[in-house]
Amino acid sequence: MPSGWLSHKDFEALVAEAVKGLPREFRRRLENVAIEVQEEPSEEALEAVGLEPDESDELLGLYWGRSIQGDSFFDTGGQLPDRVYIYRGPILRVCETADEVVREVQDTVVHELGHHFGLSDDDMPY
Repeated sequence: MPSGWLSHKDFEALVAEAVKGLPREFRRRLENVAIEVQEEPSEEALEAVGLEPDESDELLGLYWGRSIQGDSFFDTGGQLPDRVYIYRGPILRVCETADEVVREVQDTVVHELGHHFGLSDDDMPY
């Protein structure tokens, strides 16, 4: 499936739906988190997680900030808001169907927001 088949606007709508689908008690605690769709991970993001530029498809999202428990995930130096980046290009390239894209967006949003709530990668359900 070509990576450009889903527009940026439509992809953003999938991300918004994933956030809207979270339980209310979690959504209420996201007031200091900006969720942003980017086409590709930046060099800085890849470097922060120890990936080379040719490994960019391995990074589908990134939480940049401090968890509500105070743990640092690529600390912003106290700058608010914390940020969740969801990377459109890599997600579209690793998925073969529209259903896979929807599921991957949901999983990636939940995973990255899990960091906001203090979960490590090992604590995540997927």
